[in-house]
Amino acid sequence: MSTLFRKGLLTVTDQKLVQKLFTEYQAGRSVATRFVAGESLDDAVAVARRLNESGTMVSLDHLGEDVHDAASAKAAKEDYLAILDRIASEGLDANISIKLTQLAMAFDEEQTREALEELATKAAEVGTSVTIDMEESAWTGTTIDLYETVQRSHGNLGIAVQAYLHRTASDLERLIPLGGHIRLCKGAYAEPADIAYQSKGEVDESYDRLLETLMAAEATKPAVATHDERLIERAYVLAGSREGPFEFQMLYGIREDLQHEIVAKGYALRVYVPYGSQWYPYLTRRLAERPANLWFFARALVGR
Repeated sequence: MSTLFRKGLLTVTDQKLVQKLFTEYQAGRSVATRFVAGESLDDAVAVARRLNESGTMVSLDHLGEDVHDAASAKAAKEDYLAILDRIASEGLDANISIKLTQLAMAFDEEQTREALEELATKAAEVGTSVTIDMEESAWTGTTIDLYETVQRSHGNLGIAVQAYLHRTASDLERLIPLGGHIRLCKGAYAEPADIAYQSKGEVDESYDRLLETLMAAEATKPAVATHDERLIERAYVLAGSREGPFEFQMLYGIREDLQHEIVAKGYALRVYVPYGSQWYPYLTRRLAERPANLWFFARALVGR
């Protein structure tokens, strides 16, 4: 999908009337249940357990972003500590994915660093890891700085990078030697041409180049995050010459046929499982990524 279409759709879905349609009417909420595990941690744990039973690992994400007060940021951190406790008590094959704007990055980098260190420590205690989601490009540099600081002292972090950003190839030169796992995704935010590639072809070409770099790097564990069948096939080919571990990552509710195929072929797969009441921004990005998701919403809207 072109960046122009994505920008237009994200602009439309940012309107209050459209948001009300999604959040207050059954049609919109029924779409959310396809892509979001539920609103409670219990809902997410139930989904994670089912996915584990089918041979799939999980990354749990308590939805929320762009927090602007210390109390809310602290509450978000406590939520993630609770998730880590449940991962341990339930024996789940899971890690957590976080957004640093949930943890105060928009107004207090020191509070964010301390929260990230606390989460990394707790994750190590329960035998898992923390993946930092990448947000809008305005936060990319700060996100990488915080990741590097905490990864150097803890060693159990991962980070997402976005193929549509012009800067990502140079970012990998800095990130790969740190030894964490690196999730390569295409990118879901609307960005200008001086920051991001604008056409699908350009983004795909960038993803190809970055994928080759990551799969050739034994110092890191790549996570191939895509639903694009061509890119998945490319990863299969590159896996033939890779000695170290890697995994595929896909989103809950999207291309479950491909998820089953990857597991059946014997490859490691982790499904990103979001939950929580703040699901609307996440849902709009999923709709903007794939036209098929828009058709799913349209069918729900007319009750078919």
